[in-house]
Amino acid sequence: VSAVLCCSAVRLGKTLLAKAVANETSATFLRVVGSELIQKYLGDGPKLVREMFKLAHEHAPSIVFIDEIDAVGTKRYDATSGGEKEIQRTMLELLNQLDGFESKGDVKVIMATNRIESLDPALIRPGRIDRKIQLPNPDAKTKRKIFQIHTAKMTMADDVDLEEFVMAKDELSGADIKATCTEAGLLALRERRMKITQEDLRKAKEKALYQKKGNIPESLYL
Repeated sequence: VSAVLCCSAVRLGKTLLAKAVANETSATFLRVVGSELIQKYLGDGPKLVREMFKLAHEHAPSIVFIDEIDAVGTKRYDATSGGEKEIQRTMLELLNQLDGFESKGDVKVIMATNRIESLDPALIRPGRIDRKIQLPNPDAKTKRKIFQIHTAKMTMADDVDLEEFVMAKDELSGADIKATCTEAGLLALRERRMKITQEDLRKAKEKALYQKKGNIPESLYL
């Protein structure tokens, strides 16, 4: 396998999966966000792509992780502005690097997106993308494990029952669970309490889901 595409809804662990791969291998790990490949000046975007893969070859075995690939990999159309044309040139260079005349050797590519329907068919066709990995919402067993990880160092009151949240039908992602546990801890601290209660967790979950629904940046979320 040379290139893999991870696709899912937001906050379901695509970036975390790539970090786990990097942690489990001895390969050099290069991470870039798709929007970073969009440059102001003509030719800078394709040049950055070439330099990225050149660096990956020099430090092989290596993994190139391109997060939010939809920033440069959207479907092509008749571009009217210089900026749109530059994005298309950047994507063409990326396509060239994925299946050019030179073998990729020990360079593997992982791409992540939450908008697979917007990607150009040329980018995701077989031969360029060998595997597509769909990340679903965590099931009850996975949610239970994630709650255990994030509450392991927290002091819980006797009334806390995590099964209430594990078995709930709302679609909590791993990031939502982490946000819930963190916010519950902050609620207890604000009230000068040493233990987190079930009500803290309920309020924290409501806030996490509100943030998710409203697409509010975490830094603006109180």
